[in-house]
Parts: sequence; C-alpha cells; structure tokens
Amino acid sequence: MPAPSQPRFPDHLGTYLPRRTPLLRTDVLVIGGGIAGGAAALAAANDGASVVLLSKSEFTETNTSYAQGGMAAVFGASDSVDLHVADTLRVGYGLSDPGTARAIVTQGRGALEWLRDLGAEFDRAADGHLALFREAGHSVDRIVHAHGQATGAEIQNALSRRLTAHPNVTVRVGTFVRDLLVQDGRCVGGIFLEDGLELAVEAGAVILATGGAGQVYRETTNPIGACGDGMALAFRAGAVLADLEFVQFHPTTLYIAGASRALISEVVRGAGATLRDRRGHRFMSEVHPAMELAPRDIVSRAILERMVATGDTHVFLDLSTIQGDPHELFPTISRICRSFEIDIAKDPIPVRPGAHYFVGGVRSTTEGRTSLPGLFAVGEVSATGLHGANRLASNSLLEGAVMGRLAGPAAAAEARGSRHPGLPRSDRIVPVVENAPKLHLDDMLYSLKSMMWRQVGLRREGKGLADAVGSIALWSHYLERAPTRDRAACELANMLTVSALVATAAFAREESRGTHFRSDHPGRDDSRWCRRLMLHRAPDGTIDVQAGPVVPPSDPR
Repeated sequence: MPAPSQPRFPDHLGTYLPRRTPLLRTDVLVIGGGIAGGAAALAAANDGASVVLLSKSEFTETNTSYAQGGMAAVFGASDSVDLHVADTLRVGYGLSDPGTARAIVTQGRGALEWLRDLGAEFDRAADGHLALFREAGHSVDRIVHAHGQATGAEIQNALSRRLTAHPNVTVRVGTFVRDLLVQDGRCVGGIFLEDGLELAVEAGAVILATGGAGQVYRETTNPIGACGDGMALAFRAGAVLADLEFVQFHPTTLYIAGASRALISEVVRGAGATLRDRRGHRFMSEVHPAMELAPRDIVSRAILERMVATGDTHVFLDLSTIQGDPHELFPTISRICRSFEIDIAKDPIPVRPGAHYFVGGVRSTTEGRTSLPGLFAVGEVSATGLHGANRLASNSLLEGAVMGRLAGPAAAAEARGSRHPGLPRSDRIVPVVENAPKLHLDDMLYSLKSMMWRQVGLRREGKGLADAVGSIALWSHYLERAPTRDRAACELANMLTVSALVATAAFAREESRGTHFRSDHPGRDDSRWCRRLMLHRAPDGTIDVQAGPVVPPSDPR
C-alpha cells in the first residue's frame, strides 16, 4: 500500500522572538505541574537553580491528580527489583529497554519515600506497613495506594504545597505555551499566552512535563487539557519522538451515553470484579489465563470484540463477588456511579475502553535529555523505552517521580553551563492569508476525535490509517491558513500534529504488538519489527519516520 500524502507542519515561532514580547529569565523552565514536572522543578530548585513552572491548568486538573490507580514500587518480602523488571519487560512485548527498566525500578522505593517526606500519605495495612495491591500484568502485590483510588490526588497535593512554598520556584497557572524558542540548534526558552497576553521565558534549560494526549480520541479517561501540547512543541522544535503508534486504552471507563467518561480503576478488578456481557457471560475466561487481570491491551480488545459480537455499546463490570463493602473499598467510584443512580454493590457498571496513556513521546534518556540540546522531557510526554509496546499498570507514577528527580539536577547543571548572551529579537510576523477559510474549530475537533477513535484506535488497518493521515493533512492546511492564532486554534494545531504522528507511525508498523493492533497484519513479527520507530520534522515540514535497529526480544513471548 503506498504511503499516505503527508501533512506539512510549520515550525511556527520556533526560532525567533517577537520584538515587543515581554521577556522573563530563569535558569530552568518547567512546562507542566504533574508528578514529573513537580518533581523536576523541586529537584532543580533544591540544586540551587531558579525555576519558572508554567502550568496550563490548575494543579487539580493534571493527569496526575486524576490518577486513581497507584504507584508501583518494590516493598514486599516476596518482591524484588528483578521480578518488577521482568514484569515490565514481559508487558512491553519485546520493546522495553532492560537497562532503562532496571534504572527506574531500582529507584522506585526511594522516590516513594521522598513523596512521603513531602507529606503524601499512603494507605497502610493492619500491621502498620504499607498496604500493597496487585494490578494487571504484575506477578505480586506491589501497588501502593492513597485513600483507595485517590493516589494521584494525594501526590499532587503534596507536590503543589511544596512548589508554591519553595523560594526558588515561581509558579504561573493558566498559561499556555505556544512554542519553544530555539537558537543555534539549542532550546533556550518558550513563548506562552497568559490572560490574553503573549510573554516569553528565556532559560538555560527547558523541561517538558506536559503529560499525554488522550483528548485526541473521542473516548478517553484524560482531563480536558491532555492535548499532546508537549509532543507537538518538541516536534516543531526539531526533537526526535519515538513509539507514537503505541497508545494504551484503559479497559474500563464508565459509559453513560451523553455523559463525560470516568475511569473505573483497575484496583476494582484486582479486588475480584468480573467483566460480563449483557447475558451475564464472563467472557475473559475464554481470552486469557489471567482473565480480568490480563494486560490492558488484551482486556481492551476483548471488550471491543465482545461489543461487536453482541451488538452492544458496552459491557458490564460486576462487583458483586468482591469481598467486603464496595462502597467503603472504592468511595470515589461509588460516588461517581451514585450520580447516575448505579449502586455498585448490586448494579453492574456499564463500561467500555477509553484512550488512557501515551506510551510514546519525545525520545529521552532516564535523565530526560532529548535529541535537542537544552530540552528535557519527563513523564508521559517522554519515551525512554521503559514501557516498550505497552505500559505495565502503575509504572507511570513511578516513572514520573524517578525521572523528575533525575532531570531536575541535570537541567540545573545544564543551565549553569550555558551562559546565554540573550535572544535576538525579530519583526517577523505571520502573513495574512487572502480569502482565509472560516472555520468552526469545535466541529473540526469533533471530527478529528471521532476519526481517531474509528481509524487509529484499538483496531487499525492500512487503508483507514492512510485515510486518517490524509484527512489530518487537509484539516492542518485549512487551520494554517485561518487568521486566528488564539489558544483554541493553537491547541487544535497541536492535536492535529500529534494525531498525524500516531497515524503515521501506526501505518509504518506492519505488524501487531502490544497496544498496536493491525487487523491486516495481525501477527507479531520480531524478525522485521522488534525495533523502535523514530519520528522527526523533515525540512519540508513533513513527518520523517526512521526505524531503529532490530533488537533481540526482551520478553519470553
């Protein structure tokens, strides 16, 4: 099948600073305030750097704050670093990097204890030790929770208190970073919108911690701000991205037609809840030996296949077999379901999959260093190779905390070693397009999200992917010619960019592996595709895809 015609993405501001833009200066600029960005900002500040942290939303609206699940770390007597690494590699379907996995898992316990020192309180068992739970893909109990299903909120609250109180950290909430500033092949800051004004920050180092991009899909567990801004910023600036074809779908989001989606945490299935169709049949018993605790990609596709087979829009999650009162065990889920008159102790919960976590992102080391000097990326916006083709449950908070703590001092050192002479100012303006199209951005956004769900979702095939790239190219062309450059238009441009990256990488990978399933290439092909796909912006603005070397599979499948 011929490759689809590629959209062309401009670099936008990228390399210049408008003359009249007010300018701030700092050692380290952190973009994003979740666990990865917060940890990086505090670590850099504790290393003596001045830090400006820009957050697109209130701290209560980060992906971290919404995380119901827990944080994986080795604490139990029956657990070990070797076992946690083995589980990570197995779920990564041959593409997880063993060295990266070991480096991050080894530091998990220290990262969790650091969060406790910040004031985060985690659930304890009757004997006073940390209560440990199991989620999909884990071979032992090693997941730490806070207040049942409010782990992310507890961590976010602890980080937020320290960030706002730290004398070396300046926090600006409600800021939208429009573009990174690049000079002489180095990232030196960013331009952002705040209260309708355009401002800029010059920095010795920039750390992207903007989270994922679940909002490019119609069905998602992500908060409204998860639009892939950081990935699009890095792509326009010239950084290399990787693994964008791998998008993890959470199997169980509450499905009520017309209502916003809500995550039904995996801890519920870990406690014994079962998936059933409308006839009451427990279909996962026919799919995988671990049944409801199989890896998320397997459970998600099994639900989709059951929905297709029965002609239904959802399946059901049955909590009736759980030991104990589910209202007490899962108070957050109970409260959400009660608002829809669902009593989780006796009523099955209607659920279906939703886009949950971007495995791919900006290619980086465990210290967050990217291919663009001066630019770091940590957390979900990054792609270290830890997750491979699928993320092991609760490894994301682990990765964010560990990477943030490593990237902060590295960025501070980078800033100390890069005494910048100052940014040149420019009078360049965006030209006005004659007969520019009048666009309804909301309609284009809905069309994009629906198309991504249908054609670049849980089941993919070559023609649908090629058609998706073509549609994105057309929409991107129209948007580029439109006169508006406000936040809504810039955000949509970012979503179009990330969608094109995902669809292009998915078209290139002609096999099925982990979260990426091609119905026209349903088998896994290690001889050709046990390799990572790297993407960057070509000189003409198109997406260039390069396959890395074939590596021996790191899992036993």
